[in-house]
Amino acid sequence: MSVVEQRLKDLGITLPVPAAAVANYVPFVVTGNLVFVSGQLPLENGKPAVIGKLGEDVSVEDGVRAARLCGLGLLAQLKAATGGDLDRVKRAVRLTAFVASTPAFTDQPKVVNGASDLMVEVLGEAGRHARVAVGAPALPLNVACEIEGVFEIG
Repeated sequence: MSVVEQRLKDLGITLPVPAAAVANYVPFVVTGNLVFVSGQLPLENGKPAVIGKLGEDVSVEDGVRAARLCGLGLLAQLKAATGGDLDRVKRAVRLTAFVASTPAFTDQPKVVNGASDLMVEVLGEAGRHARVAVGAPALPLNVACEIEGVFEIG
């Protein structure tokens, strides 16, 4: 068992089945030693799990959960991109996160920590990354957040 797979097991984390593309795009692109993972939604059993806007009808805690679910989707896509070998991941380079929120809501960074913390839990120091966390007026399927990522592989 790979180091990352053992870490997932120790953390009690089972990665979801990678979500299929639902429009004219691909779930990830590998170019050189980089993997660009398309935006992932907070899905559980293939269905949107956290619906609504932060600052309106979604709590920060539920937003953190949504971001973590997005992070699990990123890792699932990354596993597919590496042929099932997450030990090939050298570093999480950057996460770009969109948080559905009201104009007055300013805690997007706290929400996105759900995904950032997951990357470090699973990938260790290689999970530390640059990040963008911005508010958005609406997201697909009315989900609370969407996160894309760039990863370096070997």
